[in-house]
Amino acid sequence: MTVTEVVLRCLIVLVGFLVLPLLIGQTEHKLMAHMQGRLGPMYAGGFHGWAQLVADGVKFVQKEDVVPSAADKPVFRFAPALALASYLMALAVVPLGPVTWGANVPGSLVWVLAVGGIGTLGTLMAGWSSGNKYSLLGGLRAAAQLISYELPLILSCASFAMAAGSLSLVAIGHAWTPWWLIWQLPGALVFLVAATAELQRPPFDMPVADSELVFGPYTEYTGLRFAFFLLAEYAGIVVMSLLLAVLWLGGWTGPFDHQIGVLWTLLKGFGIALVILWMRMSWPRLREDQLQRIAWLWLVPLALLQIAITAAGVVLMSR
Repeated sequence: MTVTEVVLRCLIVLVGFLVLPLLIGQTEHKLMAHMQGRLGPMYAGGFHGWAQLVADGVKFVQKEDVVPSAADKPVFRFAPALALASYLMALAVVPLGPVTWGANVPGSLVWVLAVGGIGTLGTLMAGWSSGNKYSLLGGLRAAAQLISYELPLILSCASFAMAAGSLSLVAIGHAWTPWWLIWQLPGALVFLVAATAELQRPPFDMPVADSELVFGPYTEYTGLRFAFFLLAEYAGIVVMSLLLAVLWLGGWTGPFDHQIGVLWTLLKGFGIALVILWMRMSWPRLREDQLQRIAWLWLVPLALLQIAITAAGVVLMSR
């Protein structure tokens, strides 16, 4: 690969990273406006409130960047960048087509899971460094949530890797068959729930419960730093949705996939993102004990069952 090709791939990944999360954020505004009767987001700019995203961006830019006097200032300033950069590194190895990716590494599935978990460390850093008791409590809740849901997330991905016989997302995409829609369905459900909890999205948004913790780890953040945390959340939705689309839905597989394979991956990922957004408008926030019960009493056993089913299927098919 030449230097020009490397630079071009980096630019494409960067542009996609900047555009796709904003598209998900705009879609969430419109879904909430329709499902909850919120009229405000439908007026900005005229047709269907197309300028609402622009108005939000201008608002964040105009706000003052405030750093609390009691905060650990270097950690406080660095936390939003870490939360955002982790998903950029994850998106770089998610394949959009049979030959379309930012970087093709042998263990790309492990890479995505490893660097994707770093984003939660940004939340921990924000909660600890803010010098605010509500932020600290939110950070501790985020840590407990990360520990609880990282295990079922990894176990569900292990099932897909076993089925494909590879840790490469490209190889998993090529090994996919329509039979996976049924065979790997329990693992897909575990992945979807665990990924939603990892992203701290409703109904798993206990670390940022506004009625209890003001806004949790992000209480002291203002302006662009706060906007970076929001953008990181939407970037996480993009990464997890595309990852599930490649693992369970075959990614680029579809009619005319050699010509429009990238479009199939994006459409499948967008459909999964819509489900994650829909849960915010439809489900109430869980209690902390309910959060832990779902992880350890439901998701972990279900993920282990999926691994057992996959192992048996691989052995039978190899004979």
